[in-house]
Amino acid sequence: MLDREGFRPNVGIILLNARNEVFWGKRLREHSWQFPQGGIKYGETPLQAMFRELHEETGLRPEHVKVIGRTRDWLRYEVPDKYIKREVRGHYRGQKQIWFLLRMIGRDCDICLRATDHPEFDAWRWNSYWVPLDAVIEFKRDVYQMALTELSRFVRRQPGRHERSASHHGARHPKANAKVVTVSIETVCSNIEPGAEPNPGRAATAVLGVAAAALVVEPVDAKPRP
Repeated sequence: MLDREGFRPNVGIILLNARNEVFWGKRLREHSWQFPQGGIKYGETPLQAMFRELHEETGLRPEHVKVIGRTRDWLRYEVPDKYIKREVRGHYRGQKQIWFLLRMIGRDCDICLRATDHPEFDAWRWNSYWVPLDAVIEFKRDVYQMALTELSRFVRRQPGRHERSASHHGARHPKANAKVVTVSIETVCSNIEPGAEPNPGRAATAVLGVAAAALVVEPVDAKPRP
C-alpha cells in the first residue's frame, strides 16, 4: 500500500529499558542493525500496527511495554534504487513512518526473536540512546535523528548525543543516587527456554551458578540531561 507520492505507511519502534538504553536488532543473516519497524496494513491504525510489529519482531506483547510517546507527524526516507525490487521501481520511493517510544516493563527474557516463522532479527542488544545514529544504514540516518531527537523529551536522564554506553560484557557501577534492588536470577529469567537464541540481554542475567543479581532502577524524579 503506497500513498500518492510512492511512500509506504510504516511504524518505527524505539524500545527503552530501565537504563534508557535502546533495543537494537541485527537483521537476519545480514551485518546491518536497526530498530524494529514494519508496514501498516489496510484498516490498521499506527498503534495497532506498532503492537503487531513489536510482537512479530521481538516477541513482546502490550503487557510487556508502556507507550510513552510518538512522533507528531510522518517522517519520510527514500530508498536508493539498488535496494528496490525491479518490478516496483518508478512507483515505490520509500517509507513514511510514525515512530513510537516504548518503555520495557517486562524482562529481557520476555524477548523472543522467533515469535513468528519469518523472524526479522537473529541477534539483539541494548545500546545507549544515540548510538544507532552512528550505526544505521546511511539512507535512514536523517529519519533516525529526527525520531530520536523529537522523542528524547520523554526520556528520563537522557545521555548526551555523543556519549557511549558501557558494554553488557563489562562491569557497571550503580549511580550514587540510584536505588538498588536485589532479586533472584530465577525470578528475572525463570522462563528462558533451552536452546534460546544467544544475546547480550540474556547473557547479562542468566549467568549459571549466580544466586542473585542487582538491578539498578533509576529514580522517578530524574531530570533529562541537555
